[in-house]
Amino acid sequence: MSFETLHTDHAPKAIGPYAQAVKANGFLFTAGQIPLDPVTMEIVEGDVATQTERVLANLSAVLAQAGATWGDVVKTTVFLRSMDDFAAVNTVYARILGDARPARSTVAVAGLPRNVSVEIELVAALPSR
Repeated sequence: MSFETLHTDHAPKAIGPYAQAVKANGFLFTAGQIPLDPVTMEIVEGDVATQTERVLANLSAVLAQAGATWGDVVKTTVFLRSMDDFAAVNTVYARILGDARPARSTVAVAGLPRNVSVEIELVAALPSR
């Protein structure tokens, strides 16, 4: 199996021993993205909708670096600090993804890095080139 790590300056750099994303056998696997501003490396201020906007912008940048779009995404996993935030996150998610409808799991977790409200990861099928 061949794989390649991927990096873009338009998403937060990895803050640990991991890659922003890995390409493997025609798929893209991203690390979980939290609402870090890629320039300042600070958490964006605001409610869960604002945090979700930043997370999805970060993932969009990673997708673009891989030559993919939301239409290529086959699976997302959404981690929430509270299921009470589901509706707000879902509204932003639906707007950003447009007609894309990947499979999705949403789970509430006991805690997320830097005490954020949302983290999202994805798997995409890379377009043939």
